[in-house]
Amino acid sequence: MTNYQLIEDIRQYVESNIDAFHQKRLASLQSIKLNQILKRKNPYLFRAKNILVASDLIRSLLDAHLSSQEETMFGEFLEGLAIFVCYKTFGGRKSQFPPRISAPKRLLHRLNQIWAGLG
Repeated sequence: MTNYQLIEDIRQYVESNIDAFHQKRLASLQSIKLNQILKRKNPYLFRAKNILVASDLIRSLLDAHLSSQEETMFGEFLEGLAIFVCYKTFGGRKSQFPPRISAPKRLLHRLNQIWAGLG
C-alpha cells in the first residue's frame, strides 16, 4: 500500500465516522434533563461565579456537560482511528486486553506514549 492510498483510506475513514461523533453529541444534548445536571452541581458555585441570569446558568451547565461528554466520545473516535491505521499499516487489530491494539511492539510503545500524553 502506498502512502497516498493510506492517507486516502484514513481520510475516507474519518469522513465516514466523524458524523457518528457529532450525532452522539447531539443525542447527548437532546437526552439531558435539567434536574439531572442540577443534582451534580453545587448551587453556591454559580453564585461564586457571579451567574445571576437563568440563561447564563443553562449555557454554563450545557457547556460543562458537553465538554465532559465530548472527551469520552472523541477518545472513542480516536481509538477507532488508531485501530484502523494500525490495521492498514501492520495488520493490527483490536484486542480484548491492554494494550487494546495487537501490533508490532515498536508501534504499541509509541501508541502508549501518545495515550499517556493525552491522559
